[in-house]
Amino acid sequence: MTAAPTAIRSAAMIINTKSRKGQAQFEAACGAMSSLPFPVDAHAVPHPDKLEETVHKALAKKPDLIILGGGDGTVSGLVDLLVGKNVILGVLPLGTANSFARTLGIPLDIAGAVEVLRTGTPKRIDLGMIDGDYFANCAALGISPQIAKTIPHGLKKVLGKIGYLGWAAWQFVSFKPFTLIIGEGAQAERLRVVEVRISNGPYHGGTELVDAASVDSGEIVVQAVVGRARSRLVKNWAASFFKLDARHEDTRDFHGKSLRIATEPPMPISIDGEVLARTPVTAKVAAGVIEVMAPVA
Repeated sequence: MTAAPTAIRSAAMIINTKSRKGQAQFEAACGAMSSLPFPVDAHAVPHPDKLEETVHKALAKKPDLIILGGGDGTVSGLVDLLVGKNVILGVLPLGTANSFARTLGIPLDIAGAVEVLRTGTPKRIDLGMIDGDYFANCAALGISPQIAKTIPHGLKKVLGKIGYLGWAAWQFVSFKPFTLIIGEGAQAERLRVVEVRISNGPYHGGTELVDAASVDSGEIVVQAVVGRARSRLVKNWAASFFKLDARHEDTRDFHGKSLRIATEPPMPISIDGEVLARTPVTAKVAAGVIEVMAPVA
């Protein structure tokens, strides 16, 4: 067995098992963890409101590595608790999109992700911030928070990705473009848009959308999909999915360490899939604020 190239002596694993496959994923993860050259204290958490409490208890034992298992929302919702704690984040991608894992180059299967924990190396990365709340990957304004805010409880758990996509199509019918105001004072720009992405990494919804965003750039990127018709959003997503040059035709990118964002009318903001804020907000980057276990380059 090849020894891990890091000084990891102990780890804690917290897995959100609320999803329909959650318990089976937990059992599979525990089995895969047996290959690691250090002990792992494993916790299955079926109730999301108990996740923070479980992380606090795990941190009290001062592990070198905290492994978070779940989707992007789980990681973003808990990453605040790890900042400043001198602990490495491990990611076990068990969600639908797994955009953060894709950004880091972590395999999306349990065995591959655990192999990164065994042979990878800590990488210092940025986190995004919305008015002081850290997030791992991407926040969004537009259709994404509308879907997250209205989707019936349990639909995604029962029907999985198909149920989510069906609800997204239904919500798209009633979705309307809106006005983005980015910046402040005389320098502020007003744009008619169909979607806004506040990005710490290139992936959103499992698709590479914001090429300019990176987890170690020291900047936050706000990308606006400009247009007055819903069809612009369909075009942009399709072009991005197939990695066509046309994906850049309808977008404007804004870079900075801190960017003020307002909309007309005020809009909800989803942060890695969870509706947690509302415009106006200030989006910032927290440069190099955390370490995460990543594949060796």
